Amino acid sequence: MYAYSEFDRHFVATRAQQFRDQVQRRIDGALTEEEFRPLRLMNGLYLLLHGYMMRIAIPYGTLNSRQMLALADIAERWDRGYVHFTTRQNVQLHWPALVDVPDILDALAAMDMHAVQTSGSCIRAVTADHLAGASADELADPRPTAELVRQWSTDHPEFAFLPRKFKIAVTGSPADRAVTRFHDIGLTLVQSDHGTPGYEVSVGGGLGRTPVIGQVLRKFLPQADLLPYLEAILQVYNEIGRRDNKYKARIKITLLENGIAALRQRVNSSFARQQPRFDGADQEVLARIEAGFQPPAYKRAPIQPYIDQRAQDPAFRQFCETNLRAHKQADYTIVSVSLKSPGKTPGDMEVGQMRALALIAKRWSHDELRVSHEQNIILPHVHKGDLPAVYQALQSAGLATANAGLITDLIACPGMDYCDLATARSTPVAKAIAARIEALSLTRKIGLLSLKISGCINACGHHHVGHIGILGLEKRGVESYQITLGGDPTRSAAIGKIIGPGFGADEIVNAIERLIRAYLTLRLSPDEPFQATLARLGHAPFKAAIYPPKEPTP
Repeated sequence: MYAYSEFDRHFVATRAQQFRDQVQRRIDGALTEEEFRPLRLMNGLYLLLHGYMMRIAIPYGTLNSRQMLALADIAERWDRGYVHFTTRQNVQLHWPALVDVPDILDALAAMDMHAVQTSGSCIRAVTADHLAGASADELADPRPTAELVRQWSTDHPEFAFLPRKFKIAVTGSPADRAVTRFHDIGLTLVQSDHGTPGYEVSVGGGLGRTPVIGQVLRKFLPQADLLPYLEAILQVYNEIGRRDNKYKARIKITLLENGIAALRQRVNSSFARQQPRFDGADQEVLARIEAGFQPPAYKRAPIQPYIDQRAQDPAFRQFCETNLRAHKQADYTIVSVSLKSPGKTPGDMEVGQMRALALIAKRWSHDELRVSHEQNIILPHVHKGDLPAVYQALQSAGLATANAGLITDLIACPGMDYCDLATARSTPVAKAIAARIEALSLTRKIGLLSLKISGCINACGHHHVGHIGILGLEKRGVESYQITLGGDPTRSAAIGKIIGPGFGADEIVNAIERLIRAYLTLRLSPDEPFQATLARLGHAPFKAAIYPPKEPTP
């Protein structure tokens, strides 16, 4: 895990002090809200429906127990006793008072944390595979690359005021758990035919009002050329990206308007100018970063307690079947801690649970936690022999819900309950759908299936890439929920297709139930995933189930 240097600590503390002065000037009236807006956005502070919201950076989703405990203390002292984990691997406070924000930033800085570049038209917090450094299927750990990009992009003078926000994701796995094809730049760690490390670079992906699958800009980029190549992409975007219309200002529109060939030509020209300016200092920095990401000191111990508990306890066995992932060490496992227990808001965690999870991580996961873009928390390094104790501790904290990857492990943005951009509520719909599926005892029968809900066209709930997506809209003053089918955030990226007209808030849960029952009837066997059934039969039978013929009026 990357450790802050004295430079990092000085930088973060200085930024916090600068913002303290800016906040005081806003409170005193020396700054108008319009003047204050760009300053607060540079420090992760939004003004939403009911007040301020603060977004805290969790670079590439990695936390230690001290940082989790600090977040819990902050939420208890300056917020309402809970936090919200987002699809950007960040954490949000929904009720901070403006006068308290400087103290919050100081408390974050004391724990090597910050809110820099979690907002604004800049390069946002870099995300990565939440199983990085632990998963059995990865080629290499992507987090050193993500940290290098984070250091390069933070306060970069040329890219502080881009046409729009800019997002970069890195993965080291062919499974692509970082959703790279739906980022402005996606980096996949690869090797050349001769074993040389490098990256496949995709560009122009994004969700929102115009969902676009990113295209491969370069199949193989040598590792040493990463930063000059990123400089080239950002320079081209800064030069030709649209600034006349904020809805057309993302690089995905630049890609659509110019085409991948013309964009590649421009980037290559810029790259030819940038490459000689990098003298290898960036590779020295990368080497120092990599030294901070060494594997933990894995222990050797019997796994028999895990085998015995799994054989004797059906609830523990169910948890293992859904919430464990293969670790690169055979006697270790990766534990997904679901934040989607029935009746709870997806992604929310109370301070008591945060403290319990911090202690679990310190004792049984080599003091490491991860935030996933699926709004869950990961314990990346748990010895199988410790699993019974971990499970018991999670149960005591109300965090042992065995539904990771199942339909009730759904993603939802905060929606109109908090966000001034939202056009519909999302969390009440998420809760209602989860409650219905649970009441019908269908969760495990359905199997692996992703359902994602957004409260507006900005798609913070990633509905475009859900196997089932729900988009909340406002039509003539009434909330309407549109269903999409067939989205895929992985390497085989796909954007879900709209199935038909939207449903009212009182109808959407019934529509989803009809859809699920149709899938259970239409699949060839319990082992056929939803995506396979949809690909085999097309949308027609699902549409017929969702929109049954209306009874004729007498």
